[in-house]
Amino acid sequence: MDGRGRLCAEHRADHVWGAILERARAEGADLSLRHVLEACAVALGAAGCGLSVVGASGAREPVLSVGALCEELEELQFTLGQGPGVDASGDGVVLAPDLAAGFATRRWPVFAPAAVQRGVRGLFAFPVAAGAARVGVLDVYRRDAGDLGDARLSTALAYADAVLVVVLDERGSVGTGPDQFRGGMLPERRAEVHQAAGMVSVQLSVEVSEALVRLRAYAYVHERRLAEVAADVVARRLRFTPDRRGMNDTAAGNGMMDAPPHPDPDHPEGGA
Repeated sequence: MDGRGRLCAEHRADHVWGAILERARAEGADLSLRHVLEACAVALGAAGCGLSVVGASGAREPVLSVGALCEELEELQFTLGQGPGVDASGDGVVLAPDLAAGFATRRWPVFAPAAVQRGVRGLFAFPVAAGAARVGVLDVYRRDAGDLGDARLSTALAYADAVLVVVLDERGSVGTGPDQFRGGMLPERRAEVHQAAGMVSVQLSVEVSEALVRLRAYAYVHERRLAEVAADVVARRLRFTPDRRGMNDTAAGNGMMDAPPHPDPDHPEGGA
């Protein structure tokens, strides 16, 4: 990804997290996966979204849905063992812009007609992945047939990344030590860690799970709280950039992150 593309992706991630946080703040509630799915549905003009998670046994199981009919269709994919979401758990992104089309009815002969009968024509499935490991699948349901288009496709992928960050947090992967245990971090601070991880993943062109590792390691190396580092990233006082070797730190040979901290050249401290 070139510099301009990376900047566009970073701005998209900012917009995505802003929409998610706005929903949580409007409720006065901790940020949750439901907020991510609700914001995703609105951003993509979708009838709703569903999330399935891969358990320890490798089985994919629906865990959350928002929007009318989505829970039923998530369960139907799970029951039948067919559908875009089922395929995405092993094959990567699956785009089904028209479930009434021949390719869809041939590929999912029971699920596709059932979805159309229930008023859903488009289904787009995005893996929620940490490296090669599939954590789950984000399904986006639309009532009308048609492609998402490049902009909405990129937005959907950003929401899949956001789902991954929250899932990792809920599995206890964000804290960095006794003073950062999951239950003790204020909801607003945890939300900033989520947002910062999304931004760093774009800045370094790495998986969100790797971005979380970089944030945690940076906090440890510089003897800072994770929440403080995240706040600096979100406020654009700190930016992670690969060095010429494709690594992220030449100091102390740790090869993990950008050091020393430096202001974001695109957004000087105190600027907009």
